[in-house]
Amino acid sequence: MARDRSLPRRATIHDVAAVSGISRGTVSRVLNGEPYVSDHARQAVEAAIREVGYVRNTAARNLVTQRSRAVALIVHEPHSLVLEDPNIGNILIGTNAELSNADYQMVTLILDSARDSERVAEYLRGGFVDGAIILSARVGDPIALAVAELGIPAAFVGHPPNAPDIPYIGIDNTSAARQITTRLLKTGRKRIGMIAAALDRDSGQDRLTGFTAALGERFDPTLVVDFPLYAYDTGAEGMRQLLAREPAIDGVFAASDAVAAGAMDVLRNAGRRVPDDVGIVGFDDSSWAIRCHPALSTVRQPADELGRQAALQVLDQLRGGPRPTGGTLLQTEVVWRDSA
Repeated sequence: MARDRSLPRRATIHDVAAVSGISRGTVSRVLNGEPYVSDHARQAVEAAIREVGYVRNTAARNLVTQRSRAVALIVHEPHSLVLEDPNIGNILIGTNAELSNADYQMVTLILDSARDSERVAEYLRGGFVDGAIILSARVGDPIALAVAELGIPAAFVGHPPNAPDIPYIGIDNTSAARQITTRLLKTGRKRIGMIAAALDRDSGQDRLTGFTAALGERFDPTLVVDFPLYAYDTGAEGMRQLLAREPAIDGVFAASDAVAAGAMDVLRNAGRRVPDDVGIVGFDDSSWAIRCHPALSTVRQPADELGRQAALQVLDQLRGGPRPTGGTLLQTEVVWRDSA
């Protein structure tokens, strides 16, 4: 087939050598960042690159090195929640910052259905990424199993139950939930409920465990409602259910700040004052917490640092380091504001 002459020809390393007057071998060493190249030669090559518009053919390089220079960030959430949840955004920012510093590209893959899981698993098997960071993995997660089978460098953000032996970065959700529930109890609340979420993963299970432990003998299972997602709508519907079950409810632990925001709006519409009638606390210290009125008491978790540390774990494995066992837990902090 004849070449379409309307398309511009891509500049090659030969063009750079011809314009710079430097040998092709020296040009190659400059492009690869190798030492033992004179300043004069390096400057001449760099000037020639700008003049001819040379762009490295990454695809060809990857065929030789068998590396894509890309790491997947796999997010197990609906598309709408990915856009709504500030925590996911901050984890993404932290991950991308570390990968970018190491000259790796982050590829974000969102799983919203079983079909997405199959598609992404096939994508991973195709060798399009060198490693993977898995966020919001569920119990029996098929992607985690696929990553484990491939043996590529990987890390979890969080630690799903019964997961493959892949290192993780997380927080102690149980202790954090227990601390903020205990603080809520000390405000004199007598009938405290919880709007739980995401009980198919470790964060949701652990926050419910911490809440239950803090209440001890005062725990009433009828004052717990649960939903699949950490979402505003979860909080709104959960609060409606709690009010129907116990009109005298005077305290609520919401499993996330977005959940708390939905609950607070329902309380306001029902004529309940926060914190006078009902004290409410959340979890995350995301932008939702500041947007609430009154400002939300919550648990601060370092979302961007979770992403950074997960990326560093994968990068260390890509550089030949051993895959670590177990996980690392980052510190959280109770942030007390006006909602309780």
